[in-house]
Amino acid sequence: MKGRVIFIGAGPGDPKLLTIGGYQAIEKADIIIYAGSLVNPEVLNHRKKTAEVYNSATIDLNQIIKIIEKGIDNNKTIARVHTGDPSIYGAIGEQIRELEKRNIKYEIIPGVSSVFATAAALESELTLPEISQTVIITRPEGRTPKPEKESLASLATHQATMCIFLGVGMIEKVVEELKNGFDGKEGYNENTPIAVVKKASWKEQLIVRGTLSDIVDKVKKANITKTAMIVVGEILDPGDFESSKLYDPNFKHEYR
Repeated sequence: MKGRVIFIGAGPGDPKLLTIGGYQAIEKADIIIYAGSLVNPEVLNHRKKTAEVYNSATIDLNQIIKIIEKGIDNNKTIARVHTGDPSIYGAIGEQIRELEKRNIKYEIIPGVSSVFATAAALESELTLPEISQTVIITRPEGRTPKPEKESLASLATHQATMCIFLGVGMIEKVVEELKNGFDGKEGYNENTPIAVVKKASWKEQLIVRGTLSDIVDKVKKANITKTAMIVVGEILDPGDFESSKLYDPNFKHEYR
């Protein structure tokens, strides 16, 4: 019986945020392919001494699949380790497509996304009653194109909580789109709170807070150019707000 591939969400950085399932899969893997440009290598410290380790930052999709094919032919278990949760900007879809072409079995172990490590670092709830009940997870257009209806300017018209991956390197463009609005509808106003968190949960975590009017200068002063999450919305500085009905003594709730 041939082996299998396990896609693992390694979490945002802190090895303690690796799930038990992810920990056990890495521990038992014969071959490990990890996203070396983002995954904290400490999450691999408990691997078998005999495990083969490949850094996917230096290889392409075809090479990854060849490593997997060879491992499967030799009845090996392969841990494909991604940063955060692999379902968000993890590029697992294209890998799964190739595995299915070859009838290679796989499973996915979810991980703690940097979105939620960022919210924890900011000590914020992303959804507050009457402030925002929607979280938009997105990225600006770069080498990967986006549909126009998913542009930051278009999404900004909802004025919901927005968490932006891969945008700090173009922070000026991001801020302009957030303020501009789209198709006659307003975006966020320039006083909207915004935060940039570099390497959430890592030892070198750095937080910069501001508004859309001053965040560009603050980010440049802090010299943050990559590996950071941008969060924008009133939940970052909500002032007083209504409590939810979840723990209201006059409200019975099935999901307490």
